[in-house]
Amino acid sequence: MYQTTIKKAVELVGIGLHKGTPVRLRLEPLESNSGIVFYRSDVDVAIALTPENVVDTKMATVIGKDGVVISTIEHMLSAVYAYGLDNLKVIVDADEVPVMDGSSASFCMLLDEAGIQELDKPKKIMRIKKEIIVQEGEKYVKLSPSPDLKYDFTIKFPHPVINKQEYVLEFTKESYKNEIARARTFGFLHEVQYLRSKGLALGGTLENAIVLDDKKILNPEGLRFPDEFVRHKILDAIGDMSLIGMNFIGNYEAMAGSHDLNHKLTVELLKNPENYEVIELVGEKTAELEKAYA
Repeated sequence: MYQTTIKKAVELVGIGLHKGTPVRLRLEPLESNSGIVFYRSDVDVAIALTPENVVDTKMATVIGKDGVVISTIEHMLSAVYAYGLDNLKVIVDADEVPVMDGSSASFCMLLDEAGIQELDKPKKIMRIKKEIIVQEGEKYVKLSPSPDLKYDFTIKFPHPVINKQEYVLEFTKESYKNEIARARTFGFLHEVQYLRSKGLALGGTLENAIVLDDKKILNPEGLRFPDEFVRHKILDAIGDMSLIGMNFIGNYEAMAGSHDLNHKLTVELLKNPENYEVIELVGEKTAELEKAYA
């Protein structure tokens, strides 16, 4: 298996979740060993996708450099990661990635349009060697060694529509597209009202998020999956884990995980080289991994 990028540049325009203004997103191919690089075209600043460049994790995963930020990167990165892309330039003309419909389905369609291009250098992948856990009270996120890639997520909300949900994704690109990509972000009406009072969530509507009051869902079309909430948490986690810089093999497990815990997990993982090994996918040892990222 070789490193990949996209075959051609593609772009779309959507609304930014917090500012509520149009944002143009453009994806361009990059050469081998370039990684994923974000670029703010309105201020001419490039920001590499690394844990060190994460500047905020309260509402979304936000990267920044020299006071310039790009917010809500996780939904798009979730699709990029699921497609196994190693090298990509992500250009936006504002401080956030467009929210689209609140899922990663639009980004999957964009990547399908762009096509996948194989490059000339072997693909690198991280194999988890030791268990790493980050815990805060009952909440935790954990990585553990495994011969394949699995996401096991549990959430608990004191809300009659959500309650306790668990989902296990045995990861392949196809299982991601079928089971995860269409799951939308969600929020509670009282939170939306508070955020708007602070000048945030101005682009949030029933078109790009599931919104709940104290008892029910406000979206007239209902849910896309009965457990759409926990599926979206897996979508977020896949995007957040892309900050390690490559696809990985191992089990991810979470109980009430968050962007903040995911960020701390990537930092903890990379802190000690004994936690992982980076392997180049050449020769026979690639066979077991090809099915996931084909």
